[in-house]
Order: sequence, then structure tokens, then C-alpha cells
Amino acid sequence: MATTLAIDCGGGGIKASVLDAAGTMRARPLRVPTPYPLPPSLFVTTLLDLGARLPAADRLTVGMPGMIRHGVVVATPHYVTRSGPRSRVDPDLVAEWSGYDARGALAEAFGMPALVLNDAEVHGAGVVAGTGCELVLTLGTGLGSALFDGGTIAPHLELSHAPVRWNTTYDTYVGEPERRRLGDAFWSRRIRQVVDGLRPVFRWDRLYLGGGNSRLIRPEQVARMGDDVVVVPNTAGIVGGVRAWDLVGDRYDPTP
Repeated sequence: MATTLAIDCGGGGIKASVLDAAGTMRARPLRVPTPYPLPPSLFVTTLLDLGARLPAADRLTVGMPGMIRHGVVVATPHYVTRSGPRSRVDPDLVAEWSGYDARGALAEAFGMPALVLNDAEVHGAGVVAGTGCELVLTLGTGLGSALFDGGTIAPHLELSHAPVRWNTTYDTYVGEPERRRLGDAFWSRRIRQVVDGLRPVFRWDRLYLGGGNSRLIRPEQVARMGDDVVVVPNTAGIVGGVRAWDLVGDRYDPTP
């Protein structure tokens, strides 16, 4: 039975554990702060050091923020900054990350097959039912999103960068800085407004709200969203590391 080293990379922290074939953690999850500035070489080293503190595994799943296509970074919002989310963007880091073959680099560094996806896609793999149209929104530093059709991960769209109002993206509108500024009550109302606005766009069969901040949504606002909206635990970002291999479809070969 294959074991999977699952690593969930966020803007503020990187978490990892080793899972068995059923998706059960074989070790207590470990977390380290995301270091900045973060060139790709340090990213790989950080993940190697974290993996070395966990039991050996047969394969690797990594979820990271940004537009990832076939394991290659098209763009990543946080890792190109000098000191973390919403700090100044470093042009040199933009150049280093653009087109970076993360899957190839990690597969070589760890010496095992690797799967590298957007972090919301891995999160979604841990919770979707596998039937119909299912949308996953993760709430944390910003907004992550993943769409599943019949259990297969659809091509990734950076919904977080779409404008929700004049000169404001979804990432800014519902991200952690706004939650702190507004307070949980007003922020929760804003989350419901976003859900109501996206409903006619996706016509989902089920919407999952995950990420570290999903637990802070007020129950009365969750109740007003409807029975087709479910709040899921943040641990899905790790647990999905196993099931993601079965949900990528034929468009992506994770083997090195």
C-alpha cells in the first residue's frame, strides 16, 4: 500500500504529514512558517527539511498557491514578494517562479513521483463527493478556488484575481486583512454575499468552504447560504494529498 507525503503550502505556513492509502495520517502534522523571501531553491529545501522529519513515503503531493499547470508554476501570488503576502513584489522572484517546473524539481529532490497542484485543488480532493459540479473555496490569506466535474479536477482558474468591485479583487475582499479589519460578524456577511454572487456563475451542485478561516464564518450566515453549502475542516489540505492522484484525470501525468 502506497504512502503519501502530503505538503500544504500557504502564504503564512507550510504543513505536512504522511498518509496511508486510505488517507489516514500516519504521523502528527508538522508546520513551519513560510520563509521570505522565497526563491524556488529555498522552497525545495524547506519542503525537504520538513519531509525529513516525517516517516518515509512512496510519493509526494504538494499544494501551493497560484496558477499551476501540469506541475509548472504560471504565477504564484505570495512567493514572489519580499516579506510575505501583500508586501512588495520582487521582480527577480517573479522571473524565477514564472515557468518553474515545481513537479520536476520536487520529484528529483525527493526521489519519488510527485504531484503538484494548486492548494485549493488538493484541499478539494479531500472533501468532494465526486458527483456533479462541485466548487471549493478556501478562505485564508486570500481566496483559493477549485472546480470539480464528476470528481475530476477542472482546469484551474484564478478566481481570486477577478474583480468583485471597483479596483478590488476577491483575494482582497475576503482575505485575512479584511477579516481582521471588519471583524468576524461583518466578514461572515461578506462571505455570504460572495457566495450569493457566485451561485449563478457556477450553478454548483455543492459548494465547500474550507481553509483556515472557514471555521470563523458565523453559523447564522452559513444557514442563510443554503443546504448546498458545506463548511469543511482545514485538514483537508493534507488529507486530499492521497485522493488527488485519482482526480487529476488524463490531462496530467504525475509520474517523473
